[in-house]
Amino acid sequence: MENLKKITLSLILTLASFAFWSCEEGEGSSSTKPKARGAIGEIVLAIDSAKWDGPVGDALREVFQSDVPGLIRGESMFDIRKIDPSAMSRIFKTSTNIIFVTTFDDKKMGSQNINAIFTKEAKEKAANDPSLYLLRSEDEFAQGQEVIYLFGNNEPQLVENILKNKNKLRNLFQVRERERLEKVLMSRKSSEARVASEKLGLAINAPASYQIVKSEDNFLWLRQPTPNTSRADISLFFYVTDYNSEQQAFPDSIIALREKITKKHIFGDPNNQNSYLTIERVDPSPLFNNFLIKDNFGVEIRGGWKTNNLSMGGSFLSYLIVDSKRGKLYYMEGFVYYPNEAHREAIREIETILLATDLLDEKEKAS
Repeated sequence: MENLKKITLSLILTLASFAFWSCEEGEGSSSTKPKARGAIGEIVLAIDSAKWDGPVGDALREVFQSDVPGLIRGESMFDIRKIDPSAMSRIFKTSTNIIFVTTFDDKKMGSQNINAIFTKEAKEKAANDPSLYLLRSEDEFAQGQEVIYLFGNNEPQLVENILKNKNKLRNLFQVRERERLEKVLMSRKSSEARVASEKLGLAINAPASYQIVKSEDNFLWLRQPTPNTSRADISLFFYVTDYNSEQQAFPDSIIALREKITKKHIFGDPNNQNSYLTIERVDPSPLFNNFLIKDNFGVEIRGGWKTNNLSMGGSFLSYLIVDSKRGKLYYMEGFVYYPNEAHREAIREIETILLATDLLDEKEKAS
């Protein structure tokens, strides 16, 4: 770790004076730089074409262009815009997410442009410690920007480090994109949803565009009222019940709980009680992932949903949260209805809103 700190410091100091872009473009405080621009989920990748077509490119595609888990059709995690390093114009340099990729043994012009950033001392440190492969630099060319450099002494070493750390690399951009989206979504919050959620012991931070469909003491359903061809139909629902056993957090129990909720409250056609929402069991099969959320044990579930009468379907993301201190079990879900369109960004929106939900303590709930 100490070596990593040293090389990072060395490289950051180097960037200030030896970057291959002009000093005028690289200098200045963050406040004088332009604001970063780019669509949510987009990454500009500066890499020599030959390297992109080889093993390094294969590793990068595995990390950033693998399918988002649980969607009803294949969609890559990120949109990659591959640029030759020598063609990095001012427009591309103001992108929100940029990755520069090189190996120090590569003599091709694209890689040499990136290699010129690194000092001799930095390259020597990398040569002595093959585990060094990543440099982060925030706001390097624009405000609100994430720039990372992926480097290695040679391609096999770089490929090994990329694949070994693929979850870390994905998470770095997934968290950043969620934080960026949260700023947009939460610029105006729904006060009605916040008040209604307090009955459940939750503090739901939903955008003002979401309206209440149904509200009861232990259930709340929110929905965007005006979906169209450029905007997905997104619903969110929340449910609270007593927590009595660890078995309630087992996959079969979660599915049974979810179906109990939807059979009572959520229908594709309100006039048809047989149109309640159910989980698609086969294509795709639901994916379960245990983790800590809000310092409580939680289970993330991703997959496809359909109405029981097969008239509608889509993708969903949900979280089961165990509040063992208060003996409560919370289930919250967002599901997308957007036929023949991409669901990735709608699921990212759902994830952002659900993870911004807080559990209230008894004093907050009482007040």
